[in-house]
Amino acid sequence: MGEKTIVSNRRARREYHVLENIEAGIALQGTEVKTLRMTNSMTLKDSYADIIGGEIYLVGAHIPPYEYGNSMNHDPERPRKLLMHKREIAKLAQRVAEKGLTLVPLSVYFKHGIVKVDIGLCRGKHSFDKREAIKDRENKRDMDRALKESKYG
Repeated sequence: MGEKTIVSNRRARREYHVLENIEAGIALQGTEVKTLRMTNSMTLKDSYADIIGGEIYLVGAHIPPYEYGNSMNHDPERPRKLLMHKREIAKLAQRVAEKGLTLVPLSVYFKHGIVKVDIGLCRGKHSFDKREAIKDRENKRDMDRALKESKYG
């Protein structure tokens, strides 16, 4: 069966330095899973993971309501509990307490039929870091282009 990506948060990799990746399960209601299977649509824009009372939650993620749902349909913006071991959550809470670190969802995917979230322990990038990354990408593209032209030219 393998992995099938539902959504990837490309903006997070642009805005943050990812220090560590953590895979977590996510507690969803039935209509949320049905929506993800049918439409593969979910929005991670401005979402983050927060540790509240020894438990970790995904806040700000949007899963559209199930098209064929009735009055018992889910709330699209509700905080969703992430499934991790207590010791992992405690270790993450300790790391997040450090200055400038945050938990950002990088992607959501099906793994063997179960919805998983890839959470990144991240530190925010400064504007000069972003410019430097763009410059490096352009230099690599130019070198690849020059190499290709010299090989076939």
